[in-house]
Amino acid sequence: MQPRNMSMSGVVDLAAVKAAQEAKAKAEQTRAETARQGGTRAVSPADLVIDVDEAGFERDVLERSAEVPVVIDFWAEWCQPCKQLSPVLERLAVEYNGRFLLAKIDVDANQMLMQQFGIQGIPAVFAVVAGQALPLFQGAAGEQQIRQTLDQLVQVAEERFGLTGLTVDPDAEPGEAQPAEVPAGPYDALLEAAVQALDAGDLGGAVRAYQNVLSDDPGNTEAKLGLAQAELLQRVQGADPAQVRKEAAGKPGDVQAQIAAADLDLVGGHVEDAFGRLIETVRRTAGEDRDAVRRRLLELFEVVGADDPRVVGARRALARALF
Repeated sequence: MQPRNMSMSGVVDLAAVKAAQEAKAKAEQTRAETARQGGTRAVSPADLVIDVDEAGFERDVLERSAEVPVVIDFWAEWCQPCKQLSPVLERLAVEYNGRFLLAKIDVDANQMLMQQFGIQGIPAVFAVVAGQALPLFQGAAGEQQIRQTLDQLVQVAEERFGLTGLTVDPDAEPGEAQPAEVPAGPYDALLEAAVQALDAGDLGGAVRAYQNVLSDDPGNTEAKLGLAQAELLQRVQGADPAQVRKEAAGKPGDVQAQIAAADLDLVGGHVEDAFGRLIETVRRTAGEDRDAVRRRLLELFEVVGADDPRVVGARRALARALF
């Protein structure tokens, strides 16, 4: 089971990718702050199953996923299989004793979330871990299969993100458990300025803001990802997609034409096409041309995210092409 970046509707949603990486980085901050305050807050067993709507999705799912895996049960009142599956998930949420949080979403009342996750039918079960979405299963499933899937989810959350779940106290009063406050980091103002510049279409301003962070903190994960995104958007801004693709098709040996087409592929959500185009170009080139293609491919890996299985596969393919 491999986490994939939260990319609603199947395309590369750059804002969502950024949110996923930011959540992943803040997971460690959340754990550190919780430890500083004396350990994980205890919750009631009743708090392990929550109803979530569009207004509370960021707070109740994305933010909570920085401290505990959140399993999402998409259901509807008219769905008969849902009435069989949901009680099982609710019972297991209590049985797993805080190792995951169950979020129930009524698709009739939250059509936008259903569309964003690309759900074609219900019941559908997803998980979010440190801001990253995992499709678990769709349709009816047996309890043994569900347990196996949940065991894998818990293992991934603990081994890859250090999320050990919530502390459950049977005597605790039920109430909406909120994620621990994460202390502001030294570059939060600059990073927020970069996000605002992106939202305003000021790509140059966003690039400069991210570069300012990296000049002081070269290893800042959020700034590196943000810079890669902003530079990608800057490169495709004003491009004529039809002309770019025509040149790439007519000039397979033109390195810059292939690089430009790969940028458009990625922005359009055709991740495998972008990676495959550049890997094939690496195979056909040598010297400075090959190095230019390799560098651009590594930049696109940054945008999609190192944990994405498409990136993992493309890295292996690139290694074969190079050696």
